[in-house]
Amino acid sequence: MPPPPVPYRGRFAPSPTGPLHLGSLIAAVASYLDARHHGGVWLLRMEDLDPPREQADAAASILSSLRHHGLHGDEPTLYQSERHAAYRAALMALQRAGMLFSCDCTRAMLGPNGACTGGCRERDRNKRNAAPDTGALRVAVPADCVIEFADALQGQQHTTLGLDLPDFVVRRKDGLFAYQLAVVVDDHAQGVTHVVRGADLLDSTPRQMFLQRALGYATPAYCHLPLITASDGQKYSKQNNAPPLHNADAPDNLRQALAFLGQPAPPGTLREVDAILQFASARWSVERIPALPAIPATALGLTE
Repeated sequence: MPPPPVPYRGRFAPSPTGPLHLGSLIAAVASYLDARHHGGVWLLRMEDLDPPREQADAAASILSSLRHHGLHGDEPTLYQSERHAAYRAALMALQRAGMLFSCDCTRAMLGPNGACTGGCRERDRNKRNAAPDTGALRVAVPADCVIEFADALQGQQHTTLGLDLPDFVVRRKDGLFAYQLAVVVDDHAQGVTHVVRGADLLDSTPRQMFLQRALGYATPAYCHLPLITASDGQKYSKQNNAPPLHNADAPDNLRQALAFLGQPAPPGTLREVDAILQFASARWSVERIPALPAIPATALGLTE
């Protein structure tokens, strides 16, 4: 008899670098509806690992905006700033496996995609992988490593990781834990089975899958959504000054997100966010989402 299916557990994991904007709401709505449509659990995680980039009170502002839009996590919000011990444990496991080396390359020395070019890997090998406390820590990726996976929206993916994105950073030179490591550790800790997020993170997935395999973790199913781009071609992001959402306009914001995602328009008589989300959850279909890396806001008549 086959084992019972693992219950669906999805998540939305924003960084507190500014208020919630339409691009982030689209990702939140998609991950929420996918979880609800499959009778699953939806989790919230605050990726507050980079204090120099964070804005004061941004985490509280994002969570408040999500609540105004009817997007409530099913379990307490996890904060990465409280998870340093778990990340250190993962680094120790990688170190014991002989997979880490210390890199002291300057930014000017780095090659394409931030690759180490200073011979740091060979130097550490000669020291029997005794990585010092200084410098960035990188995970050693074999040159012939290939990662393949089927994305639910973007289709079959093939990455020659050892050539395209080799020896990536898992702990930065300033001592901060890298996104690639933290997200893998936390997805495992939270039992995440499905990741629905923007296509800007599509090239992160092979790196995360490499770490999952190295640490003995299960790999979630992935779905990478098209990005929404502004009139200048830049993606909606806090770095590009995407306008913050107004919580008072939450029903209209949800309708914009659903339109971008190609989902059926809720009847005009539905004005409460819970009713809109319930309507959308019952009719949710990933197949309706345009299988594109990006879509201009103006193409769908959306305002910026």
